[in-house]
Amino acid sequence: MKSFLVPVPNPGSLAFRGRLQRCWLGTALACALLLGGCSTPPPSSRAVPSRNMASQLSDEQAHDIAIHALGLVGTPYRYGGNTPDSGFDCSGLIGYVYRHRVGMAPPRTVAQLSGWGQPIANVELRTGDLVVFGKGRAPTHAGIYVGAGRFVHAPSAGGEVRMDHLQSRYWSRQNASFRRL
Repeated sequence: MKSFLVPVPNPGSLAFRGRLQRCWLGTALACALLLGGCSTPPPSSRAVPSRNMASQLSDEQAHDIAIHALGLVGTPYRYGGNTPDSGFDCSGLIGYVYRHRVGMAPPRTVAQLSGWGQPIANVELRTGDLVVFGKGRAPTHAGIYVGAGRFVHAPSAGGEVRMDHLQSRYWSRQNASFRRL
């Protein structure tokens, strides 16, 4: 009988501690979201309700997307990155999570993501929806809504995947639109 062994990093190594920290952080955040009510929308309502309320994703799939995104908090940012080992940029993070949780391959650029799925109003937000930021017709950044007015994203060079609040001083000043699959 053939055995399949998975190599485990040395428990004292930085790689092991980083993975353990991300796992622990993701678990803690998931528990906090479950206890706090994951589907609470942010307080402002700039967008109009969508015409098509139907979604391709079940509530369970949308929840899985959010939990998986939370588990990647702390992964380094890398322009063009699309795996936890190589790091993520914002659209790479979204593509990785959607492919691994629901088998969907979203478009690779923020400009393309801004037209993917159906537009929704922020009062309709649920976990797993996309948050796209940009001025006018030029979207510049995107993330995954995880509930309670928060989203997970890969913000910039030198940073790492993190969770931010839509109503924070910086993000509340950005033009945000929301998409649902």
